[in-house]
Amino acid sequence: MEILILLLAVIVLAVVLLKEVKQYERGVVLTMGRFTSLQNPGWRIIVPIFQNMQKVDLRVKAVDVPDQKVITRDNVSASINAVIYYKVSDAAKAILEVEDFRFAVSQLAQTTMRNIVGGAELDEVLAERDKLSERIKEIVERDTDEWGITVVNVELKDFFLPDDMERTIAKQAEAERERRAVIINSEGEVIAAENITKAATTLAKAPGALHLRTLQTLNDLSSDQSNTVIFATPIEVLRAVEGVSSLFNKTEQK
Repeated sequence: MEILILLLAVIVLAVVLLKEVKQYERGVVLTMGRFTSLQNPGWRIIVPIFQNMQKVDLRVKAVDVPDQKVITRDNVSASINAVIYYKVSDAAKAILEVEDFRFAVSQLAQTTMRNIVGGAELDEVLAERDKLSERIKEIVERDTDEWGITVVNVELKDFFLPDDMERTIAKQAEAERERRAVIINSEGEVIAAENITKAATTLAKAPGALHLRTLQTLNDLSSDQSNTVIFATPIEVLRAVEGVSSLFNKTEQK
């Protein structure tokens, strides 16, 4: 009976004194209100009343930054949200330097995001999110370093615009596409005109080249099943006919 009571007392004492620290955690021990040690993973003896241990998770955490109303530098009202990835690099600082590091990191990310996005123009927010995210990360990481927090990444997620602004941007994008199409079409016409000019110059320099081109065209027309063929007579043939007509007229006058 005494052995059973002693065994029961040992079990109760072990339950009260022993605290488990998991592999991904660190234990911050306060003895009579003062920081005394940082406990690594395993079973640790913590004396009740005199000691208190707070366990800190060292794994990377993802925190959603809720939608924030912002006004860009060019006075466009919008809403934006983000996600921030961070981890505790110094468990002692995370407990001793800030009351609730999770809440503090979230609030700091919100205010920083509003300031950075509010200082940029709409086009910059839409086209350069990576740069804005990097700037937010640098500021948050700098301010949380004294809390023992390491910011892994910051990603801007959704950027919501008013309906009228979305329609305006859509019209602007359509106008830009039309402008590019006109430019590409005109550039193609310029290149085609230059090629035609080069071809005409080459044909003019080579004697008989125009006649060969005409024969080639006739050969192509011979395979056409169309009933109507329009034939363009070269200017040299017309001049030859005029010369024969003039000679015939002179003969008759004599």
